[in-house]
Amino acid sequence: MAVAFNVTDDEQGAWAVLRVSGELDLMTSPVLRQRVHDVVAEGHHSLVVDLSDVFFCDSSGVGVLIAARRLIRSCQGRLRLILPDRGAEDGSHVNRVLGALGVRRLFDVHPDLGSATTDEAGPLSA
Repeated sequence: MAVAFNVTDDEQGAWAVLRVSGELDLMTSPVLRQRVHDVVAEGHHSLVVDLSDVFFCDSSGVGVLIAARRLIRSCQGRLRLILPDRGAEDGSHVNRVLGALGVRRLFDVHPDLGSATTDEAGPLSA
């Protein structure tokens, strides 16, 4: 059974928000990569990627997140990820994958949209 992959965008104050759902893998990661590039090309340099509803992420998905970080940093922008402790049914798969690969510390991680788009709130510790 094929699982729907979806990326929707929104704005929360100064932040562009990409909400991702489904599987972030070799087949779907180019869609997210393109959406990140489109958002930056539109002049948004503060980006939140909400991965709460992603229940599978492979190395190509991680590669897209690292490339997004690099792109945003090259624009002196800010990238924040939403990775809840409990999300996408059994916990944040992306959170576990990033931790297992040792790259979670590269990202400014938040548990929800409110904390990700509020400058006063600090990130979760890595």
